[in-house]
Amino acid sequence: MIEFKNITKNYGETRALKNVEFTINDGQIFGLIGHNGAGKSTAIKILVSIINQTEGEVFIDGLALEDHRNEIKPQIGYVADTPNVFLRLKASEYWELMGTAYEVSDDQFEKRLTYYTDLFEIEAHSDELIESFSHGMRQKTFLVGALLAHPKIWVLDEPMTGLDPQASFDLKQLMREHARKGNIVLFSTHNLEHAQELCDEIVILRKGEILYNGTIEDLQAQNENESLETIYLRIAGREAQQQYEESIHASEDGDL
Repeated sequence: MIEFKNITKNYGETRALKNVEFTINDGQIFGLIGHNGAGKSTAIKILVSIINQTEGEVFIDGLALEDHRNEIKPQIGYVADTPNVFLRLKASEYWELMGTAYEVSDDQFEKRLTYYTDLFEIEAHSDELIESFSHGMRQKTFLVGALLAHPKIWVLDEPMTGLDPQASFDLKQLMREHARKGNIVLFSTHNLEHAQELCDEIVILRKGEILYNGTIEDLQAQNENESLETIYLRIAGREAQQQYEESIHASEDGDL
């Protein structure tokens, strides 16, 4: 179980997250949805210990992340939204690095590496530099690296971006199977079809605040069974954002 409790993150005077709270139960695929700058990647980076929150606490299976990072980190496999790290390594070198970091046995490493590189059709490129890859090929490379250790929690930031249709289909199958085994998949997406297809629950963020947290079915039931796209645009789209900003300005001017 993952719990975000009253999480706030400030960058100077900019508030990226404001009092964010949600719970992800074991066995769930959980989606973070929102425009660019909504706070999705900030929430993810807090969870994977890249940055620290300004206020609040994150708990993994009841353990405070801040106090138990060394115990929790091996349980998390993370793929960033911009696969632009370790570019001077060959793909095979990166996978070996990840296998060593997660202490995967030699036998398991070879079996899993063969499985995932065959699945994502990248084995033939294993001795090429990552910097020579397209975005999609880099995404496959880092997906393989994240999954080698079979971590309980998959944290995937825009994981389908750049993937070809077959790789996207295969990843979605892997996500479903991982959750069916009682594990957790947390992913962010701009693709509402992917969210509707995969997610047990979602959080919709706007300017660092939660607009909705729950199932898509409940959200649609509250909105006359409209499509997720229609609902999302109404509560988080351009017009909603303009109304939000106008209300903030009116409040600051003392009109409210």
